[in-house]
Amino acid sequence: MARWSDASIWFSDNGAGARGNYLGHRMPQELPFRVYRLDPASGALTIAVGDMARPNGLFYDVVADGTKLANGRVFFDAMPGYADGIRCDAEGNVWCGFSGGTAQDGVAVFAPDGTLIGRVLLPERCANVCFGGRKRNRLFMAASQAVYALYVETQGAPGG
Repeated sequence: MARWSDASIWFSDNGAGARGNYLGHRMPQELPFRVYRLDPASGALTIAVGDMARPNGLFYDVVADGTKLANGRVFFDAMPGYADGIRCDAEGNVWCGFSGGTAQDGVAVFAPDGTLIGRVLLPERCANVCFGGRKRNRLFMAASQAVYALYVETQGAPGG
């Protein structure tokens, strides 16, 4: 897998918050629900993945000149639970907010091969996580009604 540091911004848009009444009113769809790439040098917005109905996250290899994606794959299948808001640690593990009910709500941690290796259980579901603090070893968890923080025995990957 190639690594690119051209400052481009890759993001997925699945219409969350605009498809229903979650934020108080429905919004008209402005762009297709796709994975996009924004080139900061030119300001050009391109569709990087256009064959997903409602993408939520990115698990692809960056190929060619750093503007294309290939080899899309399922990283893990957490059904009946749902993952959201991912971050990687310095060892390549994936930390994600998780909702799956009692004994699953909180944060799930997956090894680079997609194997579940740990959980941080919370009394409510979690939608987003990030590493912070002076040493990037404090995990911040944005849950349904509260924000939690916990020092962990790893560091967040730089830049993420």
